[in-house]
Amino acid sequence: HATGLGVKEHTPSARVLYVTARLFESQYTVATRNGKHNEFIQFYQSIDCLIIDDIQDLMGKEKTQNAFFHIFNHLKQNNKQLIMSSDCAPADMEGMEERLLSRFKSGMTARLEKPDYALRKEVLLQKARRDGVKLPDDVVEFIVTNVTQSIREIEGVMVSLLAYATGLNCEIDINLARRVLANSVKLNQRK
Repeated sequence: HATGLGVKEHTPSARVLYVTARLFESQYTVATRNGKHNEFIQFYQSIDCLIIDDIQDLMGKEKTQNAFFHIFNHLKQNNKQLIMSSDCAPADMEGMEERLLSRFKSGMTARLEKPDYALRKEVLLQKARRDGVKLPDDVVEFIVTNVTQSIREIEGVMVSLLAYATGLNCEIDINLARRVLANSVKLNQRK
């Protein structure tokens, strides 16, 4: 989303679309069933920046991959931007057509690593400030030590903490943090 917003800020007239691969597939299926295959292709070919999340969800979907192949080629030939995310590298996408994989590999591939301690802490503190919440130091330490997989997971814990504190009409403290994390993440066991 941030990339799409950045494109719009830089070029306000740009047509930017974010879509999940599952939604793309669903739209393709409906368009084909309703005899609107060409309109579907033309719509996607008119996009200036196409952002597709979880592209691996097209694995094994031959007809949808074929439609995406033609859209991909048109956009690339017209110097449009394509951004795709996946939970695996193109080399690991079994069930994806080779002609698509070769195109995926021709672009920039970047692996996103798990956030480190400092980044997790900074994100948590920023989220707390944005929500107008003062988190005790022991709660911050507990969360950033135990919530290690993603920034999204940290944001989810913060939302849950606020919901629990509001619902129970209590302060956010270490006991509440333990309760929330016990329901949402597997706690890291120190060796």
